[in-house]
Amino acid sequence: MHGMPGGVLGGLGPAATVHFLRRVVELTDASRDQDHVDLLVWQTGSTPDRSGFLRGDNESPEPALVAAAQALERAGATFVAIPCNTAIVWVEQMRAAVGIEVLDTVDETVAAAREAVPGLTRLGLLATDGTLSTGTYAAAAERAGIELVVPDPDVQRETMSVIYDGVKAGNPVPRDRFDALVEHLRGRGAEAVALGCTELSVLRGELGVEDPTVVDSLDAVAVATIRRAGGRLRP
Repeated sequence: MHGMPGGVLGGLGPAATVHFLRRVVELTDASRDQDHVDLLVWQTGSTPDRSGFLRGDNESPEPALVAAAQALERAGATFVAIPCNTAIVWVEQMRAAVGIEVLDTVDETVAAAREAVPGLTRLGLLATDGTLSTGTYAAAAERAGIELVVPDPDVQRETMSVIYDGVKAGNPVPRDRFDALVEHLRGRGAEAVALGCTELSVLRGELGVEDPTVVDSLDAVAVATIRRAGGRLRP
């Protein structure tokens, strides 16, 4: 029996929203249309860039994020899923503005990493400069008793290039560039690597990466969305 519709605050990277919705469908145990979960999608591509604001390059996305959460609540959503990591900086402001649950993408990803690697002690993170600067993953890892491992500065610059010059710009990224980022963090002692940027989630799908210790933030939120919307996970 399904719950009431879940809300998806999309458009914070349109390719990531499309990939997220695809993953919700693919991860749902369904043999007919009616087995899939009900979702309301609020596509807000006009929301100011989250990382850009944190760098001081553009206006704050907070008003748009809060307004979108409120719109989803008015439309009948019983919770809000956000297929964006950097937007979690404003999760408490969104929660304060609505009476429904707002999922924390970062917490869901850390929880998925612990599930993927029982006894996890060191988690690597690939994310934007903006996400790293906010400390959301560091705080979530600390709450879970896990040490966070981040790239060296030159590898972080390469991560940003893969995200912005590659995925966001619609340019292909070779598999060896992605693998090199993951292996860098493994070389620093990471037992699992979190893809803390939804563009990296899109890239993982495009490249067909199947390593279960490479933990996808979009998949983590997709799983949480299916569960809260009353669906069943594919075995």
